[in-house]
Amino acid sequence: MAHVILGLLLIAPQSLYSLIKSFEAGVALFYSASSGSIKRALDTLLGKGLIEVASTEPGGRGKKVYRTTEAGRQEFHRWMTGELGGADLETAALPRLFFLGLLAPENRPPVLRKIQERAAADLAELTALHKHLDTMELSPEFRDVAAYQRLTLEYGITSGRHALAWFGELADRGGPQTG
Repeated sequence: MAHVILGLLLIAPQSLYSLIKSFEAGVALFYSASSGSIKRALDTLLGKGLIEVASTEPGGRGKKVYRTTEAGRQEFHRWMTGELGGADLETAALPRLFFLGLLAPENRPPVLRKIQERAAADLAELTALHKHLDTMELSPEFRDVAAYQRLTLEYGITSGRHALAWFGELADRGGPQTG
């Protein structure tokens, strides 16, 4: 979540309330967060010197507006161009895709290629599992359960093939066609 917040603050300095609204307006399509978790992430980013308070409104509430520091910009760039961690492809890839326009054009294709490589690796794992299941003997009472589990796996394989092709085409084009 910290890197998503850094990306949002690179687009524009924002208050906690604005960040919550930014999550609701677009980020929630690939990443959900509560207001409490956003606040905790802001506190952590502040503590690490990756963001700073840009301004505080006068008055009783003293609403703070946050912005990234140079260290925050460097950390965001390192994350965007680094290896894709995360339990699944969507968690690893979609936040980077969402913020890819913040990178210089020459840095975008390598990120897309890393996503494509991750999609290929994930697909290879699912395909190997599918082949392994073909060799297993099932007792009659579990055949129906196994049939639906296999369908779930087939969905994952189909989704993986689509992601591999889609990110590959995007990388080949060098990004979206704008203009």
